[in-house]
Amino acid sequence: MSSTNGREAIIGIDLGTTNSEVAVVEDCQPRIITDGGDGILPSAVGLDMDGRLLVGEPALNQMLAAPERTVRSIKRRMGTADKVRLGDVEYTPQEISAVILRHLKERAERYLGAPVRKAVITVPAYFNDAQRQATREAGELAGLEVVRILHEPTAASLVYEAERCRGEAAIGPRKILVYDMGGGTFDVSIVEIHSGVIEVRASHGDTHLGGDDFDALLLDHVAERFLKERGVDLRSIPRARARTLRAVERAKRVLSSHPFVTVEEEFIAERDGVPLHLSVELRRDDYEAMIRPLIERSMGSVQTALHDAKLLTRDIDRIVLVGGATRTPLIQRELAARTGIEPHHEVDPDLCVALGAAAEAALIAGEDLHSVLVDITPHSMGVGCLDELDEELGPYLFSPVIPKGSTLPAARSEVYYTASDYQKVVEVCVYQGEERDVRRNTKLGTFRVEGLTPVPAGNEIVIQFQLTLDGTLTAKATEKATGLSRQIVVDDALHSFTDEDRARARERLDRLHRLEVDGGSPAAAGAEGGATGEVASAEPAAQPAGKSPQDQAIEDTVRRIRALLDRMVPEDREEAVELIDRATSGAAAGRLEDARAAHRELQEMLFFLEEA
Repeated sequence: MSSTNGREAIIGIDLGTTNSEVAVVEDCQPRIITDGGDGILPSAVGLDMDGRLLVGEPALNQMLAAPERTVRSIKRRMGTADKVRLGDVEYTPQEISAVILRHLKERAERYLGAPVRKAVITVPAYFNDAQRQATREAGELAGLEVVRILHEPTAASLVYEAERCRGEAAIGPRKILVYDMGGGTFDVSIVEIHSGVIEVRASHGDTHLGGDDFDALLLDHVAERFLKERGVDLRSIPRARARTLRAVERAKRVLSSHPFVTVEEEFIAERDGVPLHLSVELRRDDYEAMIRPLIERSMGSVQTALHDAKLLTRDIDRIVLVGGATRTPLIQRELAARTGIEPHHEVDPDLCVALGAAAEAALIAGEDLHSVLVDITPHSMGVGCLDELDEELGPYLFSPVIPKGSTLPAARSEVYYTASDYQKVVEVCVYQGEERDVRRNTKLGTFRVEGLTPVPAGNEIVIQFQLTLDGTLTAKATEKATGLSRQIVVDDALHSFTDEDRARARERLDRLHRLEVDGGSPAAAGAEGGATGEVASAEPAAQPAGKSPQDQAIEDTVRRIRALLDRMVPEDREEAVELIDRATSGAAAGRLEDARAAHRELQEMLFFLEEA
């Protein structure tokens, strides 16, 4: 398909520091060209041992073993006279960028089935004339006519502004704050849209602040733990350092939607001829404490951009998040707390700029264009918690797990805690709505987890929600220490929260209040709770004869893993079977340490398999 409505296709390209993407408009809809993957191309170029060119993931993978034959982050050198060496030859930044652009151009040609000659390419708002010209030259070297160099914040604004995307003038000026944090750089821009004209009024940022800095902090944390426990500094061993860095990058992404993750690498180093394995658990709370000073730096840039634009936070109509690092929940919370505006992140922040570039390309080509179609959840999904609400302690506080506006499909988890010492049962009540008081929301279901380990209050319970495109919600509660879990499935969880629903919720609340006034128990009217700090207690179930809580937990985990064996690749299936054997035979033979170690590995495997 070489054109839309008979016109020649113009592609949109986000040429990024860490990753790059290409997009095109089809059927009035901007789409990322994936070429069989997720559409994200690492901005890396290399040569293999035989001198063959590597672009993207292959080049990035090679960097661990052959950094001298690999180039990354060339965007930082655009507009300079610097040269980089690739093998025995030196290249300009434009030439390396052209290799990436040509790869994206060829990807688009394979998808469209026709030659591609024209492109819109994005650049940061802070790029100077030399950097913009270097970007244009890179496009020309790649065989593209660069019909426009577009500001990245402008591209992001295009994606979210439906009025502009349809070619209509918005009613009155709209001011958008674009918070863009990628792997290597950060910038914030104030964009004004009025009568079809998009203007960047102010821009400020930090060219040495981004997700890579988050990775560096995690690397230091994990390496220090390993040094203290094993006496080996992973940072001093190039290959071990590279492996650990890749592992913490993966862990960082998991922490965006889950409260815990374990960084594991086998045979990461050796000491006195003995191989050493890496296994460090990271908690989101600890991670956020590490990166908070960096987030504070970015918030200073937000204030500077507002000052330069002569605006106050109340003048901003919308906040848009761009760049993979903005998936960090702390960034979203801090922006909302400081501005009073919930940031928009419905469109994948890694793909937002490329989609905007495609939108601009379509407008230049004279095509009709609809806004980007994104499936989001219209309501928050969460649980009831035991906490203070309106200065009274009770099990009525609503704690969202999947916030309103999350892109579908969505999978998120949060950690909660038991409220009572030696509590053996928790009852989880699942709600939909936006009210802080669960009694004003819609109850979707209830389930119980019985047979918890009898320990003091504060036993960690992980609540995980998975919401599909068709509205099926799976809610699961897991005792973190043992893996013991239960779940429910709610069909059509996205049904509209109507006025009738709200009226019924208020009626239930009124009945509860009358019971309280008359001396009745709120529990008698069906009120149940969980916990922002604590999961409400419930009566324990009878313990099955002859089985310890640990034996039960292993049996339950093994059963669930076996049910998923057919979904695994051969290597993972082989590992799972071996772990099942270690866990079950170890428990039967009294080798408790071996059984527990295998059980922990099975839990980690299960956590990611059931999330997928």
